[in-house]
Amino acid sequence: MSTKSNQPLKNLDEWEEDLLRRYPQESTKSKRSVTVDTGDSTTANFRNYAAEARPSVREFYRLNHRHQTLEFVRSKRAEYLSLNRRRMSIWEGMEYLNQLVDDSDPDIDLPQIEHLLQTAEAIRADGRPDWFILAGLIHDLGKILCLWDEPQWAVVGDTFPVGCRYSERIVYHEAFRENPDWNNSEYQTELGIYQPHCGLDNVLLSWGHDEYLYHVVKDYLPPPALAMIRYHSCYPIHREQAYQHLLVDEDHEMMRWVTDFNQYDLYTKRDERMDVAALRPYYEALISEYFPGELAW
Repeated sequence: MSTKSNQPLKNLDEWEEDLLRRYPQESTKSKRSVTVDTGDSTTANFRNYAAEARPSVREFYRLNHRHQTLEFVRSKRAEYLSLNRRRMSIWEGMEYLNQLVDDSDPDIDLPQIEHLLQTAEAIRADGRPDWFILAGLIHDLGKILCLWDEPQWAVVGDTFPVGCRYSERIVYHEAFRENPDWNNSEYQTELGIYQPHCGLDNVLLSWGHDEYLYHVVKDYLPPPALAMIRYHSCYPIHREQAYQHLLVDEDHEMMRWVTDFNQYDLYTKRDERMDVAALRPYYEALISEYFPGELAW
């Protein structure tokens, strides 16, 4: 499945670079308050953004929106959530993710483990709780799905509910017209297969690294950390305020944590090298406070 046609991005960082273009840092009022446009201008802004996007990014979203059906999501959950692929520690998972490199020029990008440490160190420098630091360290570990031949569009990208009408606050909304679920009347009402305010725990999101990692670590971290991991790519909800009719009070509280985390997710990656050997003892000790020696992946 992992053919060139399924891998339009040069690397996964290209998606994150595009997020920075859509949500530039100057839109952040402070480290704990993010500006969100909830007016009618959102669709027009997305159209302007899409018109200027790289062809590779447009193709990535076309594939993502075409193939992320309710049936596809259910099939991937059945395939992966038995967690029988590997057994390894969190640090081993970080080293395993390091195999993911930019094939077009592997000398350009920092190793994945250094990007993880950059996020965690920025959170640590701000004096946040240990579990917050740990969430930053591991939040992208689900990208190991790429090492199991999953296409890019099934690993990264903005996540969104499936089984109900696609919000116009999802970027490249028009690409959903190629999705078979677009023509399923049951799925294209406001609620679709869900009940009003059923809660995000009862909503199926498009498949990717967030949902996968959440299930790997869900027994070990407090709810805010798990929300950061599970929903950090769900920009239609935590940045664009879509799907409010599905949320419950607890979801709103968790989204505040996700928004808080988003500043570190988007704005901490840089070219500066990290001293992995020097940082490893601190982070292995932190990991051991929350996780067993091995986890099922």
